[in-house]
Amino acid sequence: PHHFLFCPSSFLLLLLLSAPLESGAQNDTEPIILEGKCLVVCDSTPSSEPAGSALGMSVRSGSGRVAFSASRQTNHEPTDMSNRTMIIYFDNILVNVGTHFDQESSVFVAPRRGVYSFNFHVVKAYNRQTIQVNLMVNGWPMISAFAGDQDVTREAATNAGLVILEKGDKAYLRLEKGNLMGGWKFSTFSGFLVFPL
Repeated sequence: PHHFLFCPSSFLLLLLLSAPLESGAQNDTEPIILEGKCLVVCDSTPSSEPAGSALGMSVRSGSGRVAFSASRQTNHEPTDMSNRTMIIYFDNILVNVGTHFDQESSVFVAPRRGVYSFNFHVVKAYNRQTIQVNLMVNGWPMISAFAGDQDVTREAATNAGLVILEKGDKAYLRLEKGNLMGGWKFSTFSGFLVFPL
């Protein structure tokens, strides 16, 4: 097993020993606190991934990070395009690490196979219709949300979940039922790569 030291105060990762530590109270899978400052972690099953290090942990560059968050800042009525495709469009990018979310189409394209987390809040305004919003992956509904209270002026169809995507899969929000007349200002759509597979 490999042993390495993590010191939160200095963010250093050092290879200590290739032999087990001398400790009768701890085994190879339990952390050992040293003076309350540093943590020794033992990994008896080093990663076999090409991107893995000799420390048994996956080391990825900053370019491997994937996250996006988009919002709707304007209250414009749906356009001809959105009425035809029923895709819910966002006009403000808050975060787009890796640039895998396309603002013009409001579609996220997965850069690699992995587990992705998505959440969305689609606000309907001054609308007595029930709306249904789907998180779509390659044209198939994966997660749905509804909003249908007729006694409020604003209400959000909200949901979240984890989805396995393949490289090149496309995820977006689609209005399945109802309409967004009056606009969908303050709506958000966010996602990130939890871990690759």
